[in-house]
Amino acid sequence: MRQDGQRALPTNDMARYFNSIALPSQQETLGRIVVEILRAGKNLNRKSICTKLLLRLEVASSAEEEKHYQELIRMLFARDE
Repeated sequence: MRQDGQRALPTNDMARYFNSIALPSQQETLGRIVVEILRAGKNLNRKSICTKLLLRLEVASSAEEEKHYQELIRMLFARDE
């Protein structure tokens, strides 16, 4: 029994809660990746960012998350015409 006075959420309520959490924005994701690269002492370039995005895409836990990373990868290689 819980001591804090709140009832425990049933499994389906917890799943619904976690599914409702939005992914970070594209800027937030890229910012986190840039910080990771710089803290690791690596060169910041398109290749290093793309590598990080591909690694994250590989372990994505949902189709929405996969789409998020795919869009960022596409954005890296888009050409302004």
